Amino acid sequence: MGAQLLVALELGLAEGQLGRRRALRRPGRLLRQCQVAGVQPGQRLSGLDRVAEPDLSPQQLTTHPEAQPQLAVKTPVSCGGSHRQTWPRRPQRRASATDNQRVSVDHYENFPVASLLCPPHMRAGVTAVYHFARTADDIADEGEASAEVRRISLAQYRQALDDTLAARPVSGAWAGQFTALGAAIRRHQLPPQLLHDLLDAFVQDTGNPRYADRAELLDYCRRSANPVGRLLLHMAGVHGAAALAQSDAICSALQLINFWQDPSIDLPRGRHYVSLADAQAHGLQLDDLAQQADSAASQALMAELCAWAAELMRQGAPLALQVPGRLGWELRLVVQGGLRILERIAAMQYRTLHQRPVLRAIDLPVMLWRALRMRAGQPLPGFALPGAARR
Repeated sequence: MGAQLLVALELGLAEGQLGRRRALRRPGRLLRQCQVAGVQPGQRLSGLDRVAEPDLSPQQLTTHPEAQPQLAVKTPVSCGGSHRQTWPRRPQRRASATDNQRVSVDHYENFPVASLLCPPHMRAGVTAVYHFARTADDIADEGEASAEVRRISLAQYRQALDDTLAARPVSGAWAGQFTALGAAIRRHQLPPQLLHDLLDAFVQDTGNPRYADRAELLDYCRRSANPVGRLLLHMAGVHGAAALAQSDAICSALQLINFWQDPSIDLPRGRHYVSLADAQAHGLQLDDLAQQADSAASQALMAELCAWAAELMRQGAPLALQVPGRLGWELRLVVQGGLRILERIAAMQYRTLHQRPVLRAIDLPVMLWRALRMRAGQPLPGFALPGAARR
Protein backbone atom coordinates (compact mmCIF):
# COMPACT_ATOMS: atom_id res chain seq x y z
CA MET A 1 0.00 0.00 0.00
CA GLY A 2 2.40 2.29 0.56
CA ALA A 3 0.02 3.87 2.53
CA GLN A 4 1.92 6.20 1.18
CA LEU A 5 -1.19 9.64 4.24
CA LEU A 6 -0.41 11.36 8.59
CA VAL A 7 -2.58 13.79 7.91
CA ALA A 8 -4.31 11.99 5.93
CA LEU A 9 -2.18 13.63 6.17
CA GLU A 10 0.95 13.49 7.94
CA LEU A 11 1.98 10.12 6.73
CA GLY A 12 -1.77 7.44 3.15
CA LEU A 13 -2.81 8.71 2.89
CA ALA A 14 0.66 6.33 2.39
CA GLU A 15 -0.85 3.15 2.17
CA GLY A 16 -3.20 6.19 0.41
CA GLN A 17 -1.75 5.13 -0.96
CA LEU A 18 -1.19 3.20 3.64
CA GLY A 19 -1.62 0.33 2.02
CA ARG A 20 1.70 2.35 -1.04
CA ARG A 21 1.46 1.81 0.17
CA ARG A 22 1.73 3.97 -0.83
CA ALA A 23 -0.69 7.19 2.87
CA LEU A 24 1.40 5.33 4.07
CA ARG A 25 1.63 3.92 -0.54
CA ARG A 26 -1.00 1.88 0.58
CA PRO A 27 -1.98 2.26 4.22
CA GLY A 28 0.68 2.39 3.71
CA ARG A 29 2.43 3.62 0.64
CA LEU A 30 -0.45 6.09 2.42
CA LEU A 31 0.23 6.45 5.55
CA ARG A 32 0.39 2.85 1.49
CA GLN A 33 -1.41 6.59 1.60
CA CYS A 34 -1.88 9.13 2.79
CA GLN A 35 0.79 7.45 -0.82
CA VAL A 36 2.72 11.19 -3.27
CA ALA A 37 6.19 11.19 -4.70
CA GLY A 38 9.87 11.04 -4.02
CA VAL A 39 12.68 13.31 -5.09
CA GLN A 40 15.42 12.36 -7.49
CA PRO A 41 18.33 10.38 -6.03
CA GLY A 42 20.76 12.65 -4.27
CA GLN A 43 18.38 15.59 -4.06
CA ARG A 44 17.39 16.99 -0.69
CA LEU A 45 14.56 19.20 0.43
CA SER A 46 15.11 21.47 3.38
CA GLY A 47 12.92 22.48 6.28
CA LEU A 48 9.76 20.50 5.72
CA ASP A 49 11.48 17.17 5.23
CA ARG A 50 13.01 17.17 8.69
CA VAL A 51 11.63 14.64 11.09
CA ALA A 52 11.38 14.01 14.77
CA GLU A 53 12.96 10.56 14.70
CA PRO A 54 16.55 10.92 15.95
CA ASP A 55 17.87 7.65 14.53
CA LEU A 56 17.81 8.72 10.89
CA SER A 57 21.00 9.69 9.14
CA PRO A 58 21.06 12.38 6.44
CA GLN A 59 21.62 9.63 3.89
CA GLN A 60 18.28 8.08 4.83
CA LEU A 61 16.51 11.29 3.92
CA THR A 62 17.39 10.92 0.25
CA THR A 63 15.73 8.63 -2.24
CA HIS A 64 17.46 5.29 -2.49
CA PRO A 65 18.16 4.26 -6.11
CA GLU A 66 16.25 0.99 -5.64
CA ALA A 67 13.15 2.90 -4.59
CA GLN A 68 13.20 5.08 -7.67
CA PRO A 69 11.66 2.51 -10.04
CA GLN A 70 5.11 5.03 -1.85
CA LEU A 71 4.38 13.70 -1.46
CA ALA A 72 -0.45 9.56 -1.98
CA VAL A 73 -0.94 8.50 0.79
CA LYS A 74 0.74 3.50 0.23
CA THR A 75 -1.41 4.41 3.25
CA PRO A 76 -2.15 6.63 4.00
CA VAL A 77 1.30 9.14 8.37
CA SER A 78 -0.29 11.54 6.04
CA CYS A 79 -2.79 9.29 4.43
CA GLY A 80 -1.10 5.54 1.04
CA GLY A 81 -1.10 3.37 1.05
CA SER A 82 -0.90 1.56 1.24
CA HIS A 83 -0.27 5.05 -0.98
CA ARG A 84 3.32 5.62 -0.39
CA GLN A 85 4.65 14.26 -1.58
CA THR A 86 7.84 15.87 -2.31
CA TRP A 87 9.40 13.76 0.33
CA PRO A 88 11.98 11.02 -0.11
CA ARG A 89 10.57 7.57 -0.58
CA ARG A 90 11.77 4.75 1.60
CA PRO A 91 14.56 2.43 0.49
CA GLN A 92 13.11 -0.96 -0.32
CA ARG A 93 13.98 -3.67 2.18
CA ARG A 94 14.86 -7.16 1.06
CA ALA A 95 14.04 -8.84 4.34
CA SER A 96 11.57 -11.69 4.42
CA ALA A 97 8.15 -11.30 6.00
CA THR A 98 9.25 -13.93 8.50
CA ASP A 99 11.77 -11.37 9.69
CA ASN A 100 8.93 -8.98 10.46
CA GLN A 101 9.77 -8.52 14.11
CA ARG A 102 13.06 -6.94 13.16
CA VAL A 103 11.57 -4.44 10.73
CA SER A 104 12.37 -0.88 11.75
CA VAL A 105 10.96 2.34 10.46
CA ASP A 106 14.10 3.76 8.93
CA HIS A 107 12.54 4.78 5.67
CA TYR A 108 9.95 7.12 4.32
CA GLU A 109 7.03 7.17 2.01
CA ASN A 110 5.71 10.24 0.30
CA PHE A 111 5.25 12.39 3.36
CA PRO A 112 7.27 13.69 6.29
CA VAL A 113 6.86 11.92 9.60
CA ALA A 114 6.22 14.26 12.53
CA SER A 115 7.63 17.22 10.58
CA LEU A 116 8.32 20.61 12.09
CA LEU A 117 4.80 21.66 11.11
CA CYS A 118 3.23 18.87 13.12
CA PRO A 119 1.88 20.21 16.44
CA PRO A 120 4.27 19.10 19.21
CA HIS A 121 1.53 17.40 21.25
CA MET A 122 0.76 15.17 18.26
CA ARG A 123 4.29 14.12 17.29
CA ALA A 124 4.58 11.11 19.57
CA GLY A 125 1.17 9.83 18.49
CA VAL A 126 1.86 10.43 14.81
CA THR A 127 5.19 8.62 15.06
CA ALA A 128 3.61 5.68 16.93
CA VAL A 129 0.90 5.27 14.31
CA TYR A 130 3.49 5.54 11.56
CA HIS A 131 5.60 2.78 13.12
CA PHE A 132 2.51 0.62 13.47
CA ALA A 133 1.40 1.06 9.87
CA ARG A 134 4.87 1.05 8.34
CA THR A 135 5.80 -2.24 9.97
CA ALA A 136 2.54 -3.87 8.90
CA ASP A 137 3.12 -2.52 5.41
CA ASP A 138 6.55 -4.13 5.30
CA ILE A 139 5.13 -7.45 6.45
CA ALA A 140 2.57 -7.33 3.65
CA ASP A 141 4.83 -5.97 0.94
CA GLU A 142 8.57 -6.51 1.40
CA GLY A 143 10.77 -9.53 0.80
CA GLU A 144 10.04 -12.77 -1.02
CA ALA A 145 7.73 -14.58 1.43
CA SER A 146 4.58 -16.24 0.17
CA ALA A 147 1.16 -14.66 0.60
CA GLU A 148 0.27 -17.31 3.17
CA VAL A 149 3.33 -16.53 5.30
CA ARG A 150 2.55 -12.82 5.11
CA ARG A 151 -1.01 -13.39 6.27
CA ILE A 152 0.19 -15.51 9.20
CA SER A 153 2.61 -12.75 10.19
CA LEU A 154 -0.11 -10.13 9.92
CA ALA A 155 -2.38 -12.26 12.11
CA GLN A 156 0.37 -12.32 14.75
CA TYR A 157 0.72 -8.56 14.37
CA ARG A 158 -3.03 -8.11 14.84
CA GLN A 159 -2.85 -10.22 17.99
CA ALA A 160 -0.22 -7.83 19.32
CA LEU A 161 -2.62 -4.97 18.60
CA ASP A 162 -5.43 -6.79 20.41
CA ASP A 163 -3.11 -7.37 23.37
CA THR A 164 -2.24 -3.69 23.44
CA LEU A 165 -5.89 -2.66 23.33
CA ALA A 166 -6.61 -5.06 26.21
CA ALA A 167 -3.65 -3.67 28.21
CA ARG A 168 -1.84 -7.00 27.96
CA PRO A 169 1.96 -6.89 27.53
CA VAL A 170 3.47 -7.50 24.10
CA SER A 171 6.76 -9.36 24.07
CA GLY A 172 9.48 -9.62 21.45
CA ALA A 173 10.88 -7.04 19.08
CA TRP A 174 7.47 -5.38 18.71
CA ALA A 175 7.22 -4.61 22.42
CA GLY A 176 8.55 -1.07 22.29
CA GLN A 177 6.52 -0.23 19.22
CA PHE A 178 3.24 -1.34 20.75
CA THR A 179 4.09 0.31 24.05
CA ALA A 180 4.31 3.62 22.20
CA LEU A 181 1.13 2.87 20.26
CA GLY A 182 -0.71 1.98 23.46
CA ALA A 183 0.33 5.29 25.00
CA ALA A 184 -0.97 7.15 21.93
CA ILE A 185 -4.26 5.23 22.01
CA ARG A 186 -4.80 6.10 25.66
CA ARG A 187 -3.73 9.72 25.39
CA HIS A 188 -5.80 10.52 22.29
CA GLN A 189 -8.56 7.92 22.74
CA LEU A 190 -7.89 6.60 19.25
CA PRO A 191 -10.69 4.41 17.84
CA PRO A 192 -9.40 0.81 17.63
CA GLN A 193 -11.45 0.06 14.51
CA LEU A 194 -9.36 2.49 12.47
CA LEU A 195 -6.22 0.54 13.33
CA HIS A 196 -7.93 -2.75 12.47
CA ASP A 197 -9.11 -1.26 9.16
CA LEU A 198 -5.49 -0.54 8.24
CA LEU A 199 -4.54 -4.14 8.96
CA ASP A 200 -7.51 -5.36 6.89
CA ALA A 201 -6.15 -3.41 3.92
CA PHE A 202 -2.66 -4.86 4.39
CA VAL A 203 -4.10 -8.36 4.44
CA GLN A 204 -6.00 -7.57 1.24
CA ASP A 205 -2.75 -6.46 -0.37
CA THR A 206 -1.22 -9.89 0.08
CA GLY A 207 -3.66 -11.31 -2.47
CA ASN A 208 -2.96 -8.72 -5.20
CA PRO A 209 -6.68 -8.47 -6.00
CA ARG A 210 -8.09 -6.86 -9.11
CA TYR A 211 -10.89 -4.30 -8.80
CA ALA A 212 -14.06 -4.49 -10.86
CA ASP A 213 -14.97 -0.82 -10.60
CA ARG A 214 -14.26 2.42 -8.78
CA ALA A 215 -16.56 1.52 -5.91
CA GLU A 216 -14.37 -1.47 -5.05
CA LEU A 217 -11.22 0.63 -5.29
CA LEU A 218 -12.68 3.31 -3.04
CA ASP A 219 -13.63 0.62 -0.54
CA TYR A 220 -9.97 -0.34 -0.44
CA CYS A 221 -9.04 3.32 0.10
CA ARG A 222 -11.59 3.45 2.92
CA ARG A 223 -9.45 1.00 4.82
CA SER A 224 -5.96 1.66 3.43
CA ALA A 225 -5.85 5.45 3.52
CA ASN A 226 -8.85 7.10 5.12
CA PRO A 227 -8.15 5.75 8.64
CA VAL A 228 -4.87 7.67 8.70
CA GLY A 229 -6.56 11.00 8.17
CA ARG A 230 -9.21 10.18 10.74
CA LEU A 231 -6.58 9.20 13.29
CA LEU A 232 -4.79 12.50 12.73
CA LEU A 233 -7.95 14.53 13.11
CA HIS A 234 -8.78 12.58 16.24
CA MET A 235 -5.41 13.54 17.70
CA ALA A 236 -6.13 17.14 16.76
CA GLY A 237 -9.56 17.06 18.42
CA VAL A 238 -11.47 17.48 15.15
CA HIS A 239 -14.56 15.25 15.07
CA GLY A 240 -17.19 16.93 12.88
CA ALA A 241 -18.86 14.84 10.18
CA ALA A 242 -18.06 17.36 7.44
CA ALA A 243 -14.38 17.46 8.42
CA LEU A 244 -14.16 13.67 8.45
CA ALA A 245 -15.76 13.48 5.00
CA GLN A 246 -13.26 16.01 3.65
CA SER A 247 -10.41 14.09 5.25
CA ASP A 248 -11.63 10.90 3.57
CA ALA A 249 -11.69 12.71 0.23
CA ILE A 250 -8.12 13.95 0.65
CA CYS A 251 -6.83 10.56 1.76
CA SER A 252 -8.56 8.66 -1.02
CA ALA A 253 -7.26 11.21 -3.51
CA LEU A 254 -3.72 10.79 -2.23
CA GLN A 255 -4.00 7.02 -2.44
CA LEU A 256 -5.29 7.22 -6.01
CA ILE A 257 -2.59 9.71 -6.99
CA ASN A 258 0.00 7.28 -5.69
CA PHE A 259 -1.56 4.52 -7.78
CA TRP A 260 -1.51 6.61 -10.96
CA GLN A 261 2.07 7.63 -10.21
CA ASP A 262 3.29 4.07 -9.67
CA PRO A 263 2.07 1.71 -12.43
CA SER A 264 5.68 1.17 -13.48
CA ILE A 265 6.32 -0.26 -9.99
CA ASP A 266 3.03 -2.02 -9.35
CA LEU A 267 2.40 -3.74 -12.66
CA PRO A 268 5.62 -5.81 -12.62
CA ARG A 269 4.59 -7.00 -9.15
CA GLY A 270 1.18 -8.12 -10.39
CA ARG A 271 -0.71 -5.27 -8.73
CA HIS A 272 -3.59 -3.69 -10.64
CA TYR A 273 -5.23 -0.59 -9.21
CA VAL A 274 -6.91 0.50 -12.43
CA SER A 275 -10.39 -0.99 -12.28
CA LEU A 276 -11.59 -3.33 -15.00
CA ALA A 277 -14.51 -1.01 -15.76
CA ASP A 278 -12.21 1.98 -16.32
CA ALA A 279 -9.86 -0.02 -18.52
CA GLN A 280 -12.69 -1.44 -20.63
CA ALA A 281 -14.19 2.03 -21.06
CA HIS A 282 -11.04 2.83 -23.06
CA GLY A 283 -10.98 -0.43 -24.99
CA LEU A 284 -8.35 -2.02 -22.75
CA GLN A 285 -8.03 -5.07 -20.54
CA LEU A 286 -5.96 -5.21 -17.38
CA ASP A 287 -3.56 -7.64 -19.06
CA ASP A 288 -2.99 -5.00 -21.74
CA LEU A 289 -1.79 -2.57 -19.08
CA ALA A 290 0.50 -5.25 -17.66
CA GLN A 291 2.50 -5.06 -20.90
CA GLN A 292 3.52 -1.54 -19.80
CA ALA A 293 3.25 -0.18 -23.33
CA ASP A 294 1.85 3.35 -23.28
CA SER A 295 -0.69 4.04 -26.00
CA ALA A 296 -3.25 6.67 -26.89
CA ALA A 297 -5.87 4.58 -25.07
CA SER A 298 -3.77 4.13 -21.92
CA GLN A 299 -2.92 7.84 -21.88
CA ALA A 300 -6.60 8.79 -22.16
CA LEU A 301 -7.35 6.30 -19.39
CA MET A 302 -4.70 7.73 -17.09
CA ALA A 303 -5.84 11.30 -17.83
CA GLU A 304 -9.36 10.41 -16.78
CA LEU A 305 -8.16 8.70 -13.61
CA CYS A 306 -6.04 11.72 -12.69
CA ALA A 307 -9.05 13.98 -13.18
CA TRP A 308 -11.01 11.74 -10.81
CA ALA A 309 -8.31 12.03 -8.16
CA ALA A 310 -8.15 15.81 -8.65
CA GLU A 311 -11.90 16.10 -8.13
CA LEU A 312 -11.68 14.18 -4.86
CA MET A 313 -8.86 16.48 -3.76
CA ARG A 314 -10.97 19.51 -4.66
CA GLN A 315 -13.77 18.18 -2.45
CA GLY A 316 -11.47 17.66 0.50
CA ALA A 317 -9.08 20.62 0.18
CA PRO A 318 -11.24 23.10 2.17
CA LEU A 319 -10.42 21.08 5.28
CA ALA A 320 -6.89 22.50 5.22
CA LEU A 321 -8.37 26.00 5.56
CA GLN A 322 -10.57 25.02 8.50
CA VAL A 323 -7.99 23.24 10.65
CA PRO A 324 -6.13 25.88 12.65
CA GLY A 325 -2.44 26.27 13.36
CA ARG A 326 0.43 24.12 12.22
CA LEU A 327 -1.71 21.17 11.25
CA GLY A 328 -3.67 23.31 8.81
CA TRP A 329 -0.45 24.34 7.08
CA GLU A 330 0.73 20.74 7.03
CA LEU A 331 -2.53 19.81 5.31
CA ARG A 332 -2.15 22.58 2.75
CA LEU A 333 1.25 21.26 1.73
CA VAL A 334 0.00 17.67 1.58
CA VAL A 335 -2.81 18.76 -0.75
CA GLN A 336 -0.47 20.78 -2.92
CA GLY A 337 2.06 17.96 -3.09
CA GLY A 338 -0.56 15.56 -4.37
CA LEU A 339 -1.78 18.03 -6.96
CA ARG A 340 1.75 18.73 -8.10
CA ILE A 341 2.28 15.04 -8.76
CA LEU A 342 -0.82 15.04 -10.95
CA GLU A 343 0.67 17.92 -12.92
CA ARG A 344 3.92 15.98 -13.31
CA ILE A 345 1.93 13.03 -14.66
CA ALA A 346 0.20 15.35 -17.12
CA ALA A 347 3.55 16.82 -18.18
CA MET A 348 4.54 13.27 -19.19
CA GLN A 349 1.37 13.14 -21.29
CA TYR A 350 0.09 10.50 -18.87
CA ARG A 351 2.73 7.96 -19.91
CA THR A 352 3.24 6.33 -16.52
CA LEU A 353 3.04 2.64 -17.40
CA HIS A 354 6.82 2.40 -17.69
CA GLN A 355 8.11 5.58 -16.06
CA ARG A 356 7.49 7.07 -12.62
CA PRO A 357 7.10 10.85 -12.27
CA VAL A 358 8.70 12.47 -9.22
CA LEU A 359 8.80 15.86 -7.60
CA ARG A 360 12.02 17.81 -7.49
CA ALA A 361 13.34 20.58 -5.32
CA ILE A 362 12.12 23.11 -7.87
CA ASP A 363 8.54 22.06 -7.15
CA LEU A 364 8.69 23.10 -3.50
CA PRO A 365 8.41 26.89 -4.11
CA VAL A 366 5.36 26.25 -6.31
CA MET A 367 3.74 24.18 -3.58
CA LEU A 368 4.50 26.77 -0.92
CA TRP A 369 3.14 29.64 -3.02
CA ARG A 370 -0.07 27.76 -3.82
CA ALA A 371 -0.49 26.75 -0.17
CA LEU A 372 -0.32 30.43 0.79
CA ARG A 373 -2.91 31.34 -1.85
CA MET A 374 -5.52 28.70 -0.91
CA ARG A 375 -8.89 30.31 -0.15
CA ALA A 376 -12.37 29.01 0.60
CA GLY A 377 -13.59 29.95 -2.87
CA GLN A 378 -10.39 28.83 -4.56
CA PRO A 379 -8.95 25.80 -2.74
CA LEU A 380 -6.77 24.74 -5.69
CA PRO A 381 -5.10 27.96 -6.92
CA GLY A 382 -3.01 27.61 -10.06
CA PHE A 383 -3.81 23.94 -10.54
CA ALA A 384 -4.67 22.65 -13.99
CA LEU A 385 -4.64 19.26 -15.70
CA PRO A 386 -4.26 19.59 -19.47
CA GLY A 387 -5.88 16.89 -21.50
CA ALA A 388 -7.86 15.45 -18.56
CA ALA A 389 -11.55 14.68 -18.80
CA ARG A 390 -13.87 13.40 -16.10
CA ARG A 391 -16.31 10.55 -16.59
